Amino acid sequence: MTASLMVEDEYDRYDAVGLAGLIASGELAPAEMIETAISRIESRNPKLNAVISTCFDAARDSVSRGLPTGPLAGVPYLVKDLNTLLAGVPATNGSRAFSGIIPPSDGVLVSRLKAAGLVILGKTNTPEFGLNICTSPKLFGPTPNPFDTTRSAGGSSGGSACAVACGMMPAAHATDSGGSIRIPASNCGLFGLKPSRGRVPLGHDRTEGLAGFSTAHAVSHSVRDSAMLLDVTHGPIPGAVYGTPDSPGTFLEAIEEDFPQLTVGLCVTGFAGEAIDPLCRQAAVDAAALCESLGCKVAEVEPPIIGSTLRQAFDVLFSSQIAKGVSEVLFQNPDHAPEMLFEPLTLACADAGRTHTAMEYVKAVETIQRSADELGRFFLDYDVLLTPTLAKPPLRLNEINMNCGDWLVYLEQMLDEIPFTPLFNATGAPAASVPLSRTQDGLPIGIQIGAALGQEKTLLRLARAFEVAAPWHSRI
Repeated sequence: MTASLMVEDEYDRYDAVGLAGLIASGELAPAEMIETAISRIESRNPKLNAVISTCFDAARDSVSRGLPTGPLAGVPYLVKDLNTLLAGVPATNGSRAFSGIIPPSDGVLVSRLKAAGLVILGKTNTPEFGLNICTSPKLFGPTPNPFDTTRSAGGSSGGSACAVACGMMPAAHATDSGGSIRIPASNCGLFGLKPSRGRVPLGHDRTEGLAGFSTAHAVSHSVRDSAMLLDVTHGPIPGAVYGTPDSPGTFLEAIEEDFPQLTVGLCVTGFAGEAIDPLCRQAAVDAAALCESLGCKVAEVEPPIIGSTLRQAFDVLFSSQIAKGVSEVLFQNPDHAPEMLFEPLTLACADAGRTHTAMEYVKAVETIQRSADELGRFFLDYDVLLTPTLAKPPLRLNEINMNCGDWLVYLEQMLDEIPFTPLFNATGAPAASVPLSRTQDGLPIGIQIGAALGQEKTLLRLARAFEVAAPWHSRI
C-alpha cells in the first residue's frame, strides 16, 4: 500500500483523537493529513454542498509554520458559518445580507480550537440565521443527507454533519439554538452533544445568543472526540452572563471512569402531544432496554413540561430576536429591498416579532424560567431523560423550506418535527443525540439523552457505554 493510500485508510479508520495520536507518534505527518482532508472536500463537496467557503492556503501555511503542541495538533476541522468569526473567511450566517462580511480576526472559540492544534479548512453550510431544521439557504443552496441525497441532512448544522458523515472530516463545529446540533446528528448518524448554557463560548464573542437558547460545540463520530473538544473549548469569556458548574477531572477522563448506575426516565410522548413516528418511538424504547442491560434503572415518565406554552414562548423569543436583527440591517441598508437581503420566512418571522409587546416577551421569559425550574426538579429524581431525538426519520430534502411567508404556519410545522430538543435550549441543560438506530433503508435515527444543568459528564459516560455496547462505527 502506498503512503497516500495508507493515509486515506487511516483517515477513515480513526477519529480525531486517534488521528492526533498518529501525528504525535510520527506515524503520519500533519501536511499529509491536511492534504487528505482537502482532497476529500474537493472530491465529495460538489455533490453534497456541505462546505461553502475554504481557507486551504491559510491552513497549509499554518502547518508549514508549525502547529501548537495541543492535544489535537494536525487534525483538520471545519466551523459552521453561523455567528462564528474565522479571520479572512466570510461570516454570512447563511444570508445574502451578510455575504460581504469578512472578520479581520478569530473569535475566542476559534482561537481555542486553533490553540488545541486543529487546522481549520473552511466553513460549513447553514440555513439563514439557523432558522430551519433543513439546510437550504438561497445564498448557497441545499445540503442533502449523505445516506440518501433525496433526504435532508438536517439543520441548522447540516453542513457540518454532512461533512463528518461523508468522511470529509472526523468532527466539525456546530451550534444549537433549538436542536441544531442534535437534529443533523440524528439525521446523519453522528454523536451530537449540546452542552450546558455557558459551557462553551459562542463563536461571535457575545455572551448570549437568541435569549440564552444558543450554544456551541460539535458533531463527531465518536464520544471521545466530543469529550476532547469540550476539554479544549470550555470556559467562560470575560463578561459572560452565565456560569456552568465544573467537577474535578476532564471530560475525556470522565468517559473512562466506572459507569455508575443511573436512573433513567423514558418519555416517548411529545411534550405538546406531537405525533411520533413508530420508528423513532421504538428507537427510544430500544435504547431504554440497552440502558437496563447496562445496569440502569428505567421508568416511563411524563416530565412536568407544558409543551404548548413552551412553543408559544419559543415563538415570541425567536421572532422578537429576528425582528431586531432584520430591522438593524434594513436601517443600515435603506437602498436595498428587504426581499433582496432576506428570505421570505426570515421577513415573515421579523414581521411576527414586531407585533409582540414587552409584556409578552416578559411572559415568555417567565415561561422559560418556569420550565427550567420544573426540569430541575425532575432531575432530583432522575439522572437522565431519554426520548427520541426527532419525531420522524430524515425528512425529504426541502420538505420544510424558508420560502414560506407565514411564520406561524412554518413554526408549527417545524416544531412538530422537533418536540423534544428545544426544551434543553430553553432550560440551558445539556442534551445529546446518540445514533443507535436505523430505518430499513439505512437512514439514521437518533435518540436523545438529557441531564441536569452541568451534567455533561453523565451524558458522556452513558453515551460511551452505548458506544461500547452497540458500536455505530469502526473509528478508534
